[in-house]
Amino acid sequence: MLEKEVINFEKSVIVGIVTQNQSEEKLNEYLDELEFLTFTAGGQVVKRFSQKMDKPNPKTFLGTGKIDEINYYVKENGISTIIFDDELTPSQQKNISKIIDCKILDRTNLILDIFAQRAETSYARTQVELAQCQYLLPRLSGLWTHLERQKGGIGMRGPGETEIETDRRIVRDRISLLKDKIKTIDKQMGVQRSNRGAMVRVALVGYTNVGKSTLMNTIGKSDVFVENKLFATLDTTVRKVVIKNLPFLLSDTVGFIRKLPTQLVESFKSTLDEVREADLLLHVVDISHPDFEDHIASVNQILVDIKASDKPTLMVFNKIDAYRHLTIDEDDLMTEKTTKHYTLDEWKSTWMNRVGEQNALFISAAQKQNFEEFRERVYEAVRQIHITRFPYNKFLYPDYKDAFDKEDE
Repeated sequence: MLEKEVINFEKSVIVGIVTQNQSEEKLNEYLDELEFLTFTAGGQVVKRFSQKMDKPNPKTFLGTGKIDEINYYVKENGISTIIFDDELTPSQQKNISKIIDCKILDRTNLILDIFAQRAETSYARTQVELAQCQYLLPRLSGLWTHLERQKGGIGMRGPGETEIETDRRIVRDRISLLKDKIKTIDKQMGVQRSNRGAMVRVALVGYTNVGKSTLMNTIGKSDVFVENKLFATLDTTVRKVVIKNLPFLLSDTVGFIRKLPTQLVESFKSTLDEVREADLLLHVVDISHPDFEDHIASVNQILVDIKASDKPTLMVFNKIDAYRHLTIDEDDLMTEKTTKHYTLDEWKSTWMNRVGEQNALFISAAQKQNFEEFRERVYEAVRQIHITRFPYNKFLYPDYKDAFDKEDE
């Protein structure tokens, strides 16, 4: 008889603030995502704390009263981890740790931890370790408060190196070593990309957990790991795909997220090169998620940051089978209709299908709904790129047969 796997979740609380630039509604959206991140990392959120402030307290992020409230709750309920939605400065993290005796993490630290769990290959582990070291370096003094001062006494006077300075040097050396290792792997991957020839390259991009890997498996008939958690896929997977008689390369890339740590963008540069060097992007969107428009904006911003925003793009709105909208009673004259009340047909008539562009698709990768239309549209988009690259391939372009025959004469 098989025993059920027992998972011990860490009891955690999550914390965020309402400011002039972040409304309470927006904070709740971020905390929902932070709770999902916590679950993905192996934690269980038992309570949320929030506070309205003009700006974060430079010393402790929150006000002293709220810090005391959280401290009391942590002691009374055996909480092991506090996770802040925003990135804490090294001094804030250090000051909070002096008051509250438990693990203090921020959003960046949590995402790095999930990446560390999910890294399967040597290359992914190297990228994650580099990001962790870059995050850790300015925080060493906060993590090792007992090493902050040069020890006095016999044999300790005069020039020397404190233990904290030794630790910093070790981390800096490690960062340098990891960067050199990544440069070597980058060259190898660059050679691999160049060896793929002139085939059209298509990259799946999108927010994390929108169904890119499911779509990859369905199109490419591959076996990419799929799970209903954030960042299930870290390593780029490239497969040769043939639709009708047209071959192309399809790559599945790491998912994006709001407030993506800058350390990860830098260390995952080579992985993102698959996006930079793609001829066509398939921007996959989970239309069943209530904040999918924010997700689109976040992905578009990252594409701008990595200089890949000018590429031909097909918007693929996935999970139409799970889409639900709020309904309004005909007699309800008080409720104002918003985008949350839109049906799928109403969405399709908005910016998603601008006249003449025809760059939006609505599918369910898991249920294979509208999949023939999807294949046809991808085929046509790849074909247009292929024509410019191989203008005289009469086997791929039967429409041009007469022109080819005339040339042969």
